[in-house]
Amino acid sequence: MSEHALYLISLYTFEIGWIVYALIFIFRKKWSSDKTRKADRASIIGIFVHTLSLFAVWMMPRQHQASILPLGFWFQVLSAILVVAIVIVSLWMMAAALRVLGKQWSLQARVLENHQLVREGPYRFVRHPIYTGMLGMVIAAGLAWSHWIGFLIALFLFAIGTAIRIRSEEKLLHEQFGAAFEDYKRNVPAVVPIKF
Repeated sequence: MSEHALYLISLYTFEIGWIVYALIFIFRKKWSSDKTRKADRASIIGIFVHTLSLFAVWMMPRQHQASILPLGFWFQVLSAILVVAIVIVSLWMMAAALRVLGKQWSLQARVLENHQLVREGPYRFVRHPIYTGMLGMVIAAGLAWSHWIGFLIALFLFAIGTAIRIRSEEKLLHEQFGAAFEDYKRNVPAVVPIKF
């Protein structure tokens, strides 16, 4: 397989993946009509910073057909395999998380009157699987498209946005579920499915 073919596999996988990523959120279940018990407006800042990270990874492309690191043909093979695998796993993770959350999902961090602490599906592996999937999409974009500087900026911004979101969401979940949430938090990592 040629370097050009590897480049196209990575490029098309990442582009199609981003279209599917958008469609997952467009066609999700609509918000619940249940009354919001409490919300945190600061979580919207996290979404804004996440959006900046997506701009960074998209708006700083590298030279046509160049690899993110000039490490030769086998690095490009590995990179193409990683892009395909990461996009598939990330899309599954986000779609499964939205399906399990159902109408509890919203853009702004909130808890509903009848809110449930979700621990099934991808929530068995990480507390915030949507952010895990988003991180995967940023990494795939970096490997397939972005200049390494744009990729690092995107990762930095994504980390800040995610920290803001997690702080907002987990504060609300702690207030709503108390010890049950703290037990879940102790046993399940936040975003990366590795317990440190």
